[in-house]
Amino acid sequence: MQNLLHNLNAEQLAAVTLPAQSALILAGAGSGKTRVLTTRIAWLIQTGQVSPSGILAVTFTNKAAKEMLTRLSAMMPINTRGMWIGTFHGLCNRLLRAHHRDAGLPQTFQILDSQDQLSAIKRLLKSMNVDDEKYPPRNLMYFINGAKDQGLRAKDVEAHDDYNRKFVELYDLYDQQCQREGVVDFAELLLRTYELLSRNQPLREHYQRRFKHILVDEFQDTNDLQYKWLKLMSGQGQVDSSAVFAVGDDDQSIYAFRGANVGNMSAFEREFRVENLIKLEQNYRSHGHILDAANILIANNSKRLGKNLRTDAGHGEQVRVFESSSDLQEAQWIIEQVKSLIAEGWSRSEIAVLYRSNAQSRVLEHALFSAAIPYRVYGGQRFFERAEIKHAIAYLQLMDNLNNDSAFLRVVNFPTRGIGAKALEQLQDAARQYNCSLYAAVPYVAGKAGSSLNAFIKLIEGARFETQNLPLQEMVQVVLDASGLITHYQNEKEGADRIENLEQLVSAATLFVSEEGYGLDTPAFLGPQAQAVAGTAITTADGVEIIDADAPLAAVMSPLSAFLSHASLEAGDNQAQAGQDALQLMTVHSAKGLEFDAVFITGLEEGLFPHENSAKEEGGVEEERRLMYVAITRARKRLFMSFSQTRMLHGQTRYNMRSRFFDELPEEAIKWLSPKIQQQHSWFAHPKSAWDAAPESGNNKIAQNFSRPDSGWRIGQNVAHAKFGEGVIVNIEGGGGSTRAHINFGKFGMKLLDLSVAKLEKVS
Repeated sequence: MQNLLHNLNAEQLAAVTLPAQSALILAGAGSGKTRVLTTRIAWLIQTGQVSPSGILAVTFTNKAAKEMLTRLSAMMPINTRGMWIGTFHGLCNRLLRAHHRDAGLPQTFQILDSQDQLSAIKRLLKSMNVDDEKYPPRNLMYFINGAKDQGLRAKDVEAHDDYNRKFVELYDLYDQQCQREGVVDFAELLLRTYELLSRNQPLREHYQRRFKHILVDEFQDTNDLQYKWLKLMSGQGQVDSSAVFAVGDDDQSIYAFRGANVGNMSAFEREFRVENLIKLEQNYRSHGHILDAANILIANNSKRLGKNLRTDAGHGEQVRVFESSSDLQEAQWIIEQVKSLIAEGWSRSEIAVLYRSNAQSRVLEHALFSAAIPYRVYGGQRFFERAEIKHAIAYLQLMDNLNNDSAFLRVVNFPTRGIGAKALEQLQDAARQYNCSLYAAVPYVAGKAGSSLNAFIKLIEGARFETQNLPLQEMVQVVLDASGLITHYQNEKEGADRIENLEQLVSAATLFVSEEGYGLDTPAFLGPQAQAVAGTAITTADGVEIIDADAPLAAVMSPLSAFLSHASLEAGDNQAQAGQDALQLMTVHSAKGLEFDAVFITGLEEGLFPHENSAKEEGGVEEERRLMYVAITRARKRLFMSFSQTRMLHGQTRYNMRSRFFDELPEEAIKWLSPKIQQQHSWFAHPKSAWDAAPESGNNKIAQNFSRPDSGWRIGQNVAHAKFGEGVIVNIEGGGGSTRAHINFGKFGMKLLDLSVAKLEKVS
């Protein structure tokens, strides 16, 4: 027991050894929350308070789940394979597989990743003759997922107007299409599980009795439905409810656009009557100046639960800030700094360049390429998202579930086999007429189109027959050969890389079956009888049959179905993966959960970071500030920030004011790399900062240096123009009757106006 606890600080020890009651752990960035979570699980098991099967641990990424399982295996001599530790989606998938009949799903239901979901929606709109310009597919997808994240079916969504009513109608039709094809999207996994447990009391009570300890990572990122799901699983409000150990950081809640509700933390504290709130404030990642910048910045947010990070690592180096005249100069400065770091012996993979918008990477990439510095941009396709892999997976999906129309359409004519648009149109008409899947409708298509389609059906059925007793890895190889994918890419000029990826798919299948507890010779297809033998069935007093929670995934899914689910869930995991000996480029959102020795935060300008949209949304600026807090706390040893007077974005040159966040950073933690005087009185400083403060602070010298007494105007003055609206004076030149001002009018851009002619009004 002492060995288990000896590396914990006082705060961590208090959290790990809490009594069996619901608790909220405020875990600051770099405070060792993963250690606390895994040690808490190990301590509960080792002290005999719970068996491994009585633990339910929820993470937000597959990477985090694997990390917890690896650490637990190292801590204790237990088999972690059957433990319920995973993402919300992964755990819901597992539960639905065990109870697919009660959930109203086929045994071989398949998961749509975001790409597949969008394709399914486009197909629906086309089949219903809906104008996809008036009702954009991506907007409909956001609408559907947003409703599901709130736990709402189409019938529950209020339609405020005809446009909204059409979206509700399409949502209902989309649900019907998915049910007919035996597929579910990510949001459906949670909603279907929640509905199943809500209406099935014996099943719900079984899991409530089993999981007496529920642990949740990244609690600040839960959406409304996930929070309801947790309340249901824990039996919240009941006398014998489970103990929920929620770990999160409200200062790092940055996914409101995905439905995350930071208010869930306060709601949890209130509704679960939390008596134990522990703050993990000891930071093991960053030096003092970096933490000072983060702490003082985030203190500007209201409604925080409140904490202050500290470190024993010393102050370290100050945060370096650079002002450039253009984004090109900014990129060149980053190149110089990176070269300097590499010359000092820093690894390229431990240096990250972060930006608010993906559009900023173009200039950075060009500069890095020209400087011959290897770099890796996160945001590219993951392995399971690559076109050639999606094609191979679609063949496997169709073999596992013949009703999957999305998979059918992806590969029916790939590689090309003479099945054109007219043939598919005939097939879709037949499927509508007979209310069946495209696969089942093939016999109803006559003529040449029917012959071509039948040839494809024979290909699929032949592959199913040939692989029925083969293990998964051999099945994948047979499908790659029989489908013609390998031959197709052999004839492509740049097909070698695609073939290498397809061969890697065979390796991925081999690794998967061994990790999930299947024998390497287990057939890829497992019939219902084989699955019944593999699982341990329990019949409750109410006659409900339940697969024992100790049973691993192999007990309730065939290797093929499990592998296909794994592929979809991996494609949906959106956290960046650091690696390769290359400079790391990514958005701040993607960087959450990662850390680097040196971090560059670029484009710190008003309208970019904080983003211009944040001003239009309630709490938008506070979310941007949390995003900035996340960016700062990615850095261990050195932190660089940069902003630019002009930037080319979306084909237009933007004239910028520096981000308001600079006014919220402690001066003693900042080192201006441009001349200090230029930075203090930058011609594009934020108007609500130094300029407004100068007269009040008594520093009249500043105001005199940057104003024209003879004109009555000063830099930083807010003004209004009859044509251009409100703007800010960013520079003044000349004097007397020839005084001119550079004024940033926002959407109208920068204007040079003669002050003796322009009819400007001062705005307080």
